[in-house]
Amino acid sequence: MAPPQGQMRPGRQLAVLGLIFVVLYLLVFFAGANGSFTDRLEVRLGLDLIGGSRVTYTATTMDGQDPSAESLEEARQIIESRANAYGVSEAEVVTEGNRNIVVSLAGESNDALAQLGQAAELRFRKVLKVTTDSGALTPAATATPTPSGSATPTPGASASAAPSASASPGGQGGMAATPTPSASATPAPTTSAAPEPGGTDDMTPEQRLAAVQAKIGPQLWAAASALQAPVDLSADPTALTTYAKFAELNGNEVAVLPPAMQFNVPTVTCQQLADRQPGSIADPKQQAVSCEGAQKELLDVAKVLGTDVSDADGVLDSQNGEWVVSLDFTGSGQKKWTDLTREAYTNEGGACEQSALGDQSRCRVAVVLDNEVISSPEIQGVLTGDSQITGDFNATTANELASKLRYGALPLTFDQNEVQNVSATLGTEHLKAGLLAAGVGMLLVIIYAFFYYRLLGTVIFLSLVLSGLLVFGALIVLGRQIGYTLTLYGIAGFIVSLGVAADSFVIYFERLKDEIREGRSPRSAVPRAWIRARRTIISANAISILAAVVLYLVSVGAVKGFAFALGLATILDLVVVFLFRHPIMTMFARTRAFLSPRVSGLGRAVETGDTNQSTPRPARVKEA
Repeated sequence: MAPPQGQMRPGRQLAVLGLIFVVLYLLVFFAGANGSFTDRLEVRLGLDLIGGSRVTYTATTMDGQDPSAESLEEARQIIESRANAYGVSEAEVVTEGNRNIVVSLAGESNDALAQLGQAAELRFRKVLKVTTDSGALTPAATATPTPSGSATPTPGASASAAPSASASPGGQGGMAATPTPSASATPAPTTSAAPEPGGTDDMTPEQRLAAVQAKIGPQLWAAASALQAPVDLSADPTALTTYAKFAELNGNEVAVLPPAMQFNVPTVTCQQLADRQPGSIADPKQQAVSCEGAQKELLDVAKVLGTDVSDADGVLDSQNGEWVVSLDFTGSGQKKWTDLTREAYTNEGGACEQSALGDQSRCRVAVVLDNEVISSPEIQGVLTGDSQITGDFNATTANELASKLRYGALPLTFDQNEVQNVSATLGTEHLKAGLLAAGVGMLLVIIYAFFYYRLLGTVIFLSLVLSGLLVFGALIVLGRQIGYTLTLYGIAGFIVSLGVAADSFVIYFERLKDEIREGRSPRSAVPRAWIRARRTIISANAISILAAVVLYLVSVGAVKGFAFALGLATILDLVVVFLFRHPIMTMFARTRAFLSPRVSGLGRAVETGDTNQSTPRPARVKEA
């Protein structure tokens, strides 16, 4: 019986394998690769191999009490999901005590750590009023009034410029906006907002409000409460001195002031508003004040929330080539979003003052994340489809924001403590010693294979080399694309996969010997042995892959990395089995060396087969 067609042309399988190697290593050297030749061949290593960074997040509550265990665990899971948003990054996220969450990431991850603990509460609010931040002014500077102190500045070249054409009615991606102002214009929260022992930060909101009222004084408090609009510093240059006590408040004290007071009092600055605790303006039923650039904005109640968003992704806008965050709304969320854009487009009830309107005299809608206005585009039509958040994004920041929105807001607010550098659990010398030990073990396996299988040992050696090269290239590419990091657990997964690979060798070669013992020639035994051994090899590898998938789905942290490594190595071993091991055996079967019992390693099997052929079988008595 002639062997199957695929068995007669092994060059095709080898060509496919060669193409896989070419594509893989083109990705290794050119896809997202930077630095020298050796730098492009570096595998991303985990925390236990190269060390990394660790930060402790301390949960803060308005009443000063410890958060519930359920809320802390929910926050831990969300932070872990954010950390692993780009793949198997091997982040270690654990709770510590009654209010701490400790996050550890491999390598230089300070920026990523700073993002993980943000509350990420998304709100869509109409911009009702705008006034200029007078925080840069001093009482002495008000002797000569400046136009910038006007209570009704026009948007001009601010971040409220009209969005692109994608905001047309009924369009998809209807919230294009100009980039968010630079960090110099919008101060980032600083350590000045950290709680002070014995200060108002340890009080409940009611106690803090009472303390702030006492600090300000009843007369000044009454005067600030009576303000109906921002103080016009050009008409009253002494207002900065009059309301100077408000400038002494820290961020958490400013957070308990009524929104109208935050907006109207000139000495409440954008710096103080930025220093408020994350989530200070999270209540959707209350108006809020935030800053965009050098302007304070009074924001309406939130009519669309982050919970109305079903999915978020960082994408590259094909129209303008900028990175944006694409939002998909839920069914009820889409209706809320359409209603909000209708209100903004028509300026329903004249809610938005002239100072807050865009270039087309239509309301702007601010996208507020925690306490920060990401963008506030003018709505140019009633939007019935999904939308986009635009701003000063790149690929990293767009995906970070999308990750926060996708996995939801943290149920608690956290203060970030100092980021610490973590030394590797396994030092460089220990890593080298471990790799040397693994190399010695592999060498012993190869020596035994050559001793026992001889020519067939060459197949084992080449298969292991090709599998190693595939795994190595895959680790580099996956490290760049999805953030996969190799840890000791991952190395253990690859080592375990070698056992599966060794089993496939034994199954194939012993099946080949059985065929020869039954009287077939080595050349004809190869295709028959492959057909019979193939099912067993596939079954064994399928079980390993299934076990790895189940373990990956039900496990967390480092165990997930072990499962991923085991599954990856097993799949690559199957590739080598079908595209190299079987074709190369077919080619060897056509050589004279393979027919030599001493060279091929099939000596005893061939001798037994020859004996079976030369010895006549006893005749069987046919029964009646």
